[in-house]
Amino acid sequence: MAASLVRAGFGVIGTDLDEARRAPAAAAGVRFMDSLAGVLHGADALVFSLPYARDVEAAATAPGGLLDRRDRKVIVIDTSTSDPGTSRRLAARLGEAGHGLLDAPVSGGPSGAAAGTLTMMIGGSEADLALAQPVVAALSGTAIHVGPSGAGNIAKLVNNMLVAAHLITTGEAMRLSEAAGLPAEAVLKVVNAATGRSAISEAMYPRWVLPGSFDSGFSAGLMRKDVGLAADLAQETGTRLPLSAEVARIWQATRDRIADTDDFTRMADHRTDRTT
Repeated sequence: MAASLVRAGFGVIGTDLDEARRAPAAAAGVRFMDSLAGVLHGADALVFSLPYARDVEAAATAPGGLLDRRDRKVIVIDTSTSDPGTSRRLAARLGEAGHGLLDAPVSGGPSGAAAGTLTMMIGGSEADLALAQPVVAALSGTAIHVGPSGAGNIAKLVNNMLVAAHLITTGEAMRLSEAAGLPAEAVLKVVNAATGRSAISEAMYPRWVLPGSFDSGFSAGLMRKDVGLAADLAQETGTRLPLSAEVARIWQATRDRIADTDDFTRMADHRTDRTT
């Protein structure tokens, strides 16, 4: 995403705790700062992409950082998958300091990030989105403003809950087809021309599952986190989701066979029963 912003003509500064991630970003034209504070004080807009909600909150409220800035209004565009409650709480706190927050989780994977064609689902005020529009446009092919603060994360959790389920059901469907004598490659042609298709069957299965590469760039651990956040949201809202609860159970139960560091597309592998 940083490289996409550079290509769009932005001057990009950044930081990352992982040294291995610095070299390719620097090669793409990102100027690295010695500290997070340097980025928080030097940027006109901030883009976060972090593993957990607690990381987002810690970065946005770091001592001596954004909350102390009074030179201009800064919009934080948080592309992490977080929980709505954290986003709302953080938006209120940043608003008190004169800044804005858009919860803007993304879909499209590493390839979409590299091409600047991500789908962004955005929560926050229309005024803050208008200020951040040039940055959003450089990162995304599709940007949908779904509602106020927290709405972007609700949309992302709903989306990923479906993806988590589709990975399991598509893998089971392919296993059934092969057990009955029809290869997965053959039945996929039918599924993808009929009503059973999904992004899993149309894109992920041919690209990462059938070849056995399992290198989409998104980890099973991160999907487990998102499934857990969706389950938490269901509990908080008092929503009964029996099938989704079983999906969440399966994702947790397979941790000993599909490690958190493994690619999440391994859940769809029809060659191994991973759902018990």
